[in-house]
Amino acid sequence: MFVLSVLLLIAAVALFFTGRVRDEGGWKLGAALGAVGAVLAGLFACVHVVSAYEVGVPVTFGKVGTPLGSGMHLKSPFTDVTTFSTRPVDLDLNDDDVVEVRSSQGGVLYADVTVKWAVDPVRAVDLYRLAGSEDAVQDRLVLPDSREIIRNVFAQHTSEEGYASAREAIGSQIEDRVKERLAPRGIDVTTVNLRNVRPSKQLQEQIDKKIQQEQATERAVEASRTAKAESERKRIEAEGTARANEILARSLSDKVLYNECLDAFREAARSHPVYAVPCGSGSGRTPVIVDGSKD
Repeated sequence: MFVLSVLLLIAAVALFFTGRVRDEGGWKLGAALGAVGAVLAGLFACVHVVSAYEVGVPVTFGKVGTPLGSGMHLKSPFTDVTTFSTRPVDLDLNDDDVVEVRSSQGGVLYADVTVKWAVDPVRAVDLYRLAGSEDAVQDRLVLPDSREIIRNVFAQHTSEEGYASAREAIGSQIEDRVKERLAPRGIDVTTVNLRNVRPSKQLQEQIDKKIQQEQATERAVEASRTAKAESERKRIEAEGTARANEILARSLSDKVLYNECLDAFREAARSHPVYAVPCGSGSGRTPVIVDGSKD
């Protein structure tokens, strides 16, 4: 804009002298319009408007000035203003940009992460010196630092912790470390969302094989437990039967057996009035005649 102002001023001067030599009003009118245009262009060159949710960094002959907030500012025509948006920006690390990480066991995992960050207006000058532009802030600072931290955190955990048991804890660790790394540089990280973690094909095959082995082991342990319980049940049952037989053997005598025999055949003799009972008595065990009609 300042260059345009100078060119218009030169043109106005040239038109003025041309019109003066030729004594024509048209040239003088053109000179007047050129002068007005030069003044307006000069004014615009000295004014810079910073939009809402932006911060400007003025640089004059290589010297960085104080950050400019939202609004209209007067500046030198030789001052160049670089603006940074202070709105939150989402850095999505997925699809082609997915982060490939390795666990402490060497297993390969793929982590989908979203980093939400924004420029700290107070530290805009520091960011300008580190990166130079808003796009460079993400490409040179946020992206590489986030990738490095994600890999370092996953390297401290096993594969199972990475995709299952400790996923929430890993996400918290990544968020804390990213904030700690980028805050001193003027980047305010609001959230780091660990959205998805999936194992590589080779690791998934190892996981499936491990699960199958664990299931086979569980089945073998259960079968062994069942067999042991069945063996214990049979042992207890055999011991109980042996004890019962021992008690029965001690309680039985010849007289008891003889009376039991008589009772049994007396019951049978109710359907046959006279029944020969082969129980016998004495050493010869002579059969006894039982009359079922008599009590």
